[in-house]
Amino acid sequence: MKVLPFTMLVPDDKSVISEQIELPHFYQYLHRHDEWQLTWVQEGEGTLLAGNNMHSFSKGDIFLIGANLPHLFKSNPEYFILDNDKKIKACSLYFNPNGILKSLFHLPEMSLVNGFLSSHKHGFKIPDQYAKEIAKGVLDVHHSSGTDILFSFIKFLNSLQGINSNLEALCSEVYSSDITENEGRRLSNILNFIMRNYNNQITLEDVANAAYMTPQAFCRYFKKHTGHTFISFLNEVRINDACKSLISGPKADCISGVAYKAGFNSITNFNRVFKNIIGKSPRVYMDTYNSVSKVKTMACS
Repeated sequence: MKVLPFTMLVPDDKSVISEQIELPHFYQYLHRHDEWQLTWVQEGEGTLLAGNNMHSFSKGDIFLIGANLPHLFKSNPEYFILDNDKKIKACSLYFNPNGILKSLFHLPEMSLVNGFLSSHKHGFKIPDQYAKEIAKGVLDVHHSSGTDILFSFIKFLNSLQGINSNLEALCSEVYSSDITENEGRRLSNILNFIMRNYNNQITLEDVANAAYMTPQAFCRYFKKHTGHTFISFLNEVRINDACKSLISGPKADCISGVAYKAGFNSITNFNRVFKNIIGKSPRVYMDTYNSVSKVKTMACS
């Protein structure tokens, strides 16, 4: 299975693709494909960029990603340091209801599954209470062969459409993934540039130059395809990084250190942007997380 910057090519001799990877870091380019993708993160931490939204991920998280939704599992920076012992591990399934599996999905018995997928076209994160069951389904498909693959896959789909929690879409329902291959490659380059440089002092002119566009043309293009202004998107990327830093490590970094590490050059601006996006101050965010973690620890002891 070969992955290109924006399109995945899959073999013609399989109807359900499964893979298990163990690498220094996740594939680092934004891409999309016709297949739905379900990925179980077995090892690793980072940020999932899905359409026009971002989600932190860590060991045990499972995500269903809708067909043709641009996405990127961005490993944390420490995974790119040479000679470290960190690695990622993940198991994924890929399936296309409109491809070789079209006849299966057109059966009347599949109406509930089709309705479920249509209602969640951009995908979602699997709720924790369903993670164990879904992970088992993924492994059953991965370890099956011959016709058993289809039997395991149908059982997996039944488990998937049986999820009855309130599910939050990975990105805005109004987000459109219907863009051309050339536009997709350009958008991929833009987002990859931002994700590589967000903790530096990058400007609108910097990213516009990287896209070979004037600032005015870039602003129109970026807003059209992401629903964000450049500044609002950059701020969300930086705050997402800051949230992880605030709750990681034995004592967590000091707030000012987190702010500068995420790319902010003013602690006042960082506090204002953080509260605007998260809804609480960095200090309250840390205290809330620590309180919840302490309660969970007491409940498990």
